[in-house]
Amino acid sequence: MVVVGGGAAGAQFCASMIDSKEDVQLVLVGSEPHLPYQRPPLSKTYLKDPSPGPALLRAASFYSDNHATLRLSSTVKRLNLQGKNVELDSGESITYDMLVLATGTHARTLPLLTGDYANVFTLRTLDDAVRLREQMQVAQNVLIIGGGFIGLELAATSVQLGKAVTLLEAAPRLLGRSSSPEVSAYLLNKHRTTGVDIRLQTVVDRIDASNGIVDGVWVGSQRLPVDVIVVGIGAVPNDALAREAGLECANGIVVDEFMRTSDPSVLAIGDCTAFPSSTLGYRIRLESVQNANDQARCAARTVLGKPEPYTALPWFWSDQGTVRIQIAGVPGQEHKRVVRGDPAQDKFSVLYFDGDVLTAVESINSTADHIAARKLIVAGAGIPLERAMNPAVPLKEVLSSVA
Repeated sequence: MVVVGGGAAGAQFCASMIDSKEDVQLVLVGSEPHLPYQRPPLSKTYLKDPSPGPALLRAASFYSDNHATLRLSSTVKRLNLQGKNVELDSGESITYDMLVLATGTHARTLPLLTGDYANVFTLRTLDDAVRLREQMQVAQNVLIIGGGFIGLELAATSVQLGKAVTLLEAAPRLLGRSSSPEVSAYLLNKHRTTGVDIRLQTVVDRIDASNGIVDGVWVGSQRLPVDVIVVGIGAVPNDALAREAGLECANGIVVDEFMRTSDPSVLAIGDCTAFPSSTLGYRIRLESVQNANDQARCAARTVLGKPEPYTALPWFWSDQGTVRIQIAGVPGQEHKRVVRGDPAQDKFSVLYFDGDVLTAVESINSTADHIAARKLIVAGAGIPLERAMNPAVPLKEVLSSVA
């Protein structure tokens, strides 16, 4: 069995197969030279942490002791679905009975900044983070392009490192595609209060560069001096291999509720997949550790002949300075939104309802609310909105009333 991709999804699939105690030969092909590691710290603690690298997902002995072969620093160049083999960049071919694609994503780039500039970064891998951390040690003026989660996490970390930070976002608000207006407005104010110069509906018009270094960008008629630029404008699914092999793709590798692709011998998991949402009724693509791990477990059950449809509740977190954001569920555009608590107190939640059924939650520094809300979402029972909105009533009491 061949697994393509050494991120969280690929590593968890191997772990699930090993834990099953079935006699399966695993080959994990990863393009990075590192053992599978925890990626979330790269945009959070790693840039200010003197440690050599984030924690490994599993020790090297876990793989070797369980007959799992790691092919690191290797890239799959082609999938041969008819011959059931993958061709590596070395020219070697590896045959498979089952193939699992856990190819992840790559960073979306800006055409204006696609040259080979030593101080322009995207952040997807440990090697990206190592180079960025080295540059940050001598930088003063940091420009972040993109007001998504990675951009905001980097902004918070850069301020903590004493940098002058400017963040440009082309949209009218931060996190426009992934959070409520209430959370966007709160984070805008919070980051500005800490010293981040956030400019909405703003893009880079041109750059000043020489000798492979960008030392200034122009925003309209204003020139901003820069030492480091980080581009965080989203990610693109790595589905080229699948597409070229003839697998169905649509903003990711299309899978069913059991993680099966259009080829019966190929599964796909993690950030690269477009999968049917059990709550929304259409295909979505998610980028989170939870989704990667849970889809990997689902795929392992499918391979082992114990298939169960993927219905895991999506959840995600983001640490931005003193702010912890926790999100669960996938809200529909038509769902009613109510605020529980006071944003001015740095502690509140936004609840999403379909009728009287809670479908999603965004919590700011409100872990107790978040935990109870997740259980309420899974329960799928109707709850009284007036009680849910009242911060004087603990959500766990609301939960106990419907349990």
